[in-house]
Amino acid sequence: MSKLYAIGELLIDFTPTEQNASLATVEQFTKNAGGAPANVAAVCAKLGQQAALITQVGQDAFGDFLVETLKKADVDTTYIVQTVKGETSLAFVSLTSDGGRDFLFYRRHAADLLYTKEQLPPNLLTDKDILHFCSVNLIESPMKYAHEALIEQAHQAGSLVSFDPNVRLPLWNDEKACRQTILEFLPKAHIVKLSEEELLFLTAIEDEETAVHSLFQGKVQVLIITRGAEGASLYTKKLHVEVPADKVHAIDTTGAGDAFIGALLAILLRKQITVINLIDFCKQQAIPLLTFANHYAGASTEKHGAIASYLSKQELPFKDNMLF
Repeated sequence: MSKLYAIGELLIDFTPTEQNASLATVEQFTKNAGGAPANVAAVCAKLGQQAALITQVGQDAFGDFLVETLKKADVDTTYIVQTVKGETSLAFVSLTSDGGRDFLFYRRHAADLLYTKEQLPPNLLTDKDILHFCSVNLIESPMKYAHEALIEQAHQAGSLVSFDPNVRLPLWNDEKACRQTILEFLPKAHIVKLSEEELLFLTAIEDEETAVHSLFQGKVQVLIITRGAEGASLYTKKLHVEVPADKVHAIDTTGAGDAFIGALLAILLRKQITVINLIDFCKQQAIPLLTFANHYAGASTEKHGAIASYLSKQELPFKDNMLF
């Protein structure tokens, strides 16, 4: 059976119990499991697909909580290491009335960044699997080189590779380093998902179509641009389709982008899409694929938290459910 392997950060999101308050004035926070790769793995697992996370957390109470949370979400935690050499990463989030967010990270001694390529399980991936990664763990660290090694393993095995940069500039020394690193890794992926803001950040090109086509380099076959409440677009070199977003009452957009790409990858797993048939599948199913991902991401914004807000396969209300 096809399986998703996500590599990268697993952390605690402390989300406020009130909206329209700055981080300086919030009085109470709720503890939630988070981290973009972990969120994507949780989405795939909740939607009935096999999913595993490859990362490292502290051998501390927060690390214990995160591992247990992923187990409850049916994510394979075999490849999550707990260490005394670093601490579990923390993120504090503030919310605006429309569900927008602001972040403050505590990652000075982050356990995930200490994960080395020597810790990677050998011969893990097959041509039926998908490898997913983001950019938060691509800062200069042992974990960056673990990413490089696992991506190379994926290429050798013929696995689909998915990249959602999920740009978090406060975690980088400067914007230039962030941009250069993402542009270095982007051609290694077959599927790339960007927000419209990230597209402009990476290309400095105002026209979307021109900007998108400038990124069709290396192995890139599919580029997806998300616009939140305005919907999403899917591009191949010869195709461009757009779908609108649902009208929802958003209370917390934390993890919504991860919900989108996770739902999309769950469909690819379910349909056994590979490097070989990805383009043909998108030609035939791009609109229902994006529509399903939009529905799923929109529903996630109507609850607090990331993983806690994701619907299971049994809870899906969508008539265009591609999982069945």
